[in-house]
Amino acid sequence: MLHVSRSAALLMGLGLSVLAAAPALAQDKTPKYSNEFLNIGVGGRALGMGKVQVSLADDATAGYWNPAGLVNQKTKYDGVLMHSELFSGIVKNDYASFGMKLDDKSALGVSLIRLGVDDIADTQNLIDYDGYINYDNIRYFSVADYALLLSYARQIGSIEGLQVGANAKVIYRNIGSFANAIGFGVDAGVQYRRNDWRLALMARDVTTTYNAWTIHPEEFEGSASALDELPKSSTEITLPLFVLGASRLFKLPGEFTALPAVDVEISTDGQRNTLVSSSAVSLDPRAGLELGYKQLVYLRGGVGNLQQVQSFTGKEEWKVQPSLGVGLALSGLRLDMALTRLAVEKLGQRSQPTSIIVSLGYGIK
Repeated sequence: MLHVSRSAALLMGLGLSVLAAAPALAQDKTPKYSNEFLNIGVGGRALGMGKVQVSLADDATAGYWNPAGLVNQKTKYDGVLMHSELFSGIVKNDYASFGMKLDDKSALGVSLIRLGVDDIADTQNLIDYDGYINYDNIRYFSVADYALLLSYARQIGSIEGLQVGANAKVIYRNIGSFANAIGFGVDAGVQYRRNDWRLALMARDVTTTYNAWTIHPEEFEGSASALDELPKSSTEITLPLFVLGASRLFKLPGEFTALPAVDVEISTDGQRNTLVSSSAVSLDPRAGLELGYKQLVYLRGGVGNLQQVQSFTGKEEWKVQPSLGVGLALSGLRLDMALTRLAVEKLGQRSQPTSIIVSLGYGIK
């Protein structure tokens, strides 16, 4: 009981520190949704559970959700691949990760994420010097965001079941040959497991992440009129975001299991459209459930992204983003599929069709 009290007090203290520091972090002029591609989520299991994962992650995807979970890998080596296409295939979302246990108390991980739109037509030179349309002058470019995460996790020897982890994060974003940005940041996470309970805290961009944008004005020549103002090189700031998580494993008759989990996301970049919203912090809760049979077949569901949206009649209504998923684990191979919609309804109409996300994982002892 002493270990439980000490660990619970530690997590509670970290959570209270987050709330106490948040008002100082919030800035009215700080742009929201910077590096938002890193908040889409990875892995079929997580996306099938409504992105509820900070207390559950225990494979190579832990490098993204909570690096502390790498210590709980069931195998010495683990890898995960994911590919999804959003907005009817216009946006490609790719993810690869690898985790390796150094010993019983420490682990390393590496994750690579790319979100991009390819083959965008550049028509700024479509009309030639003689005033005629020349389709041969059309060029094509890509807009893509990349992130490389290098993770380290270690179990705290003095408290059984407690582990910590951190990410060193490198970000590269480019808009064809027109502009690019590079950024650096640090994430930190804690997980605590006691019997069937799991508690966690994840702090993303805990040091604040800065993206330095470089604009190439020569690429805009001939396309901007005298009244247009070309963009200028600048720095983009991503303020810290915190996620508190809790889950509990229930063993049911007939070798069935139930794993309910909740996460509360705490953003510090000003007021957002969430359940609890203020100029200091905004709280966005999520809930998920995983039903398993013999650790072989899994059925998952989740809800999140609770927002107030305007209906067709003009009335404000609360909407949530549901998700469903299935999983199969056999001889170290894991196949996970999620069915989710990445946007809520607007004016009574779907703003995006349902997306199917598939990920493949494999562990080697």
